[in-house]
Amino acid sequence: MIPTLFSVSYAGTWGQHRLDVAGFLRKAAALGYAAVEIGGKRPHLAPLDFSSDESLAAVREAARAAGVEIATIAGYTDFTAGRHAAEVPFVEMQLAYVAALARMARALDAKIVRVFSGYSGEPADYQADWNKCVKALGEAAALVADFGVVLGLQNHHDVGVSVEGFEELLDDVGHPNLKAMFDPWSIALHGADLYRAALRLAPRMVQTTLADYVRINRYVYQPQLVNYQRLDPPAVRAVPLGDGFIDLPAFFAGLKEGGFTGYVAYEMCSPVRGGGSEANLDAAAEKSLLAIRRLIAP
Repeated sequence: MIPTLFSVSYAGTWGQHRLDVAGFLRKAAALGYAAVEIGGKRPHLAPLDFSSDESLAAVREAARAAGVEIATIAGYTDFTAGRHAAEVPFVEMQLAYVAALARMARALDAKIVRVFSGYSGEPADYQADWNKCVKALGEAAALVADFGVVLGLQNHHDVGVSVEGFEELLDDVGHPNLKAMFDPWSIALHGADLYRAALRLAPRMVQTTLADYVRINRYVYQPQLVNYQRLDPPAVRAVPLGDGFIDLPAFFAGLKEGGFTGYVAYEMCSPVRGGGSEANLDAAAEKSLLAIRRLIAP
């Protein structure tokens, strides 16, 4: 397994310190990560900004100089979007975006383009949303195959987020170039068996992405009762790997037994305990790398 740092950690999205692509590559190397995943949107590898051979060659040279592998280009898709604007070709536009990411991946010697499925609407839309994702993922898998790149599906959006749903979605698409990027954090809050999830999906996986969280219980005051009502679900806050409630040792036990040998990416994809300063992000990334090394050790 290869420790990997995801550039979203230094994208500034949640008020944290922002680095450009070259700065992020140097940062990952300085922290000790062997590989990186780079977001396929601004402020990092947006196709609008990296369409020329020269711009991509500069990124490839920056990675070479830093001594890190660019493993994955992370796409941001929602194949169920646009249900209220049927005349707009949302899926077609996203497929063109995925193809642009695959072109960049090939130029950067990256092996994977990451995508999401789709957010689900009303229960009445469940099967229609599922069908849209199956069709779009099949087309996307074929598109990126033409560039010699694997399409990786991360269980982030509603469609197929569960273990059972994820397996069904992959099977329904049925394309050999669609691989699993199954993560534990998306299901851990709801009591899923992370060992069995990893064991089931490890043979199909090319990458997993890790984050860890602490729960923060929420309450609303009920003045007529002079008391507080507890709200569900609780909020969560990101912490370095190993400091939260996610049972990462169980997840990695399943990965190892299932034969997974891909990329293990760490991300700070939400507000982090301690704030968004560069020093705090660096400390979380360093501590998390140590945790990954312990988890992947024989």
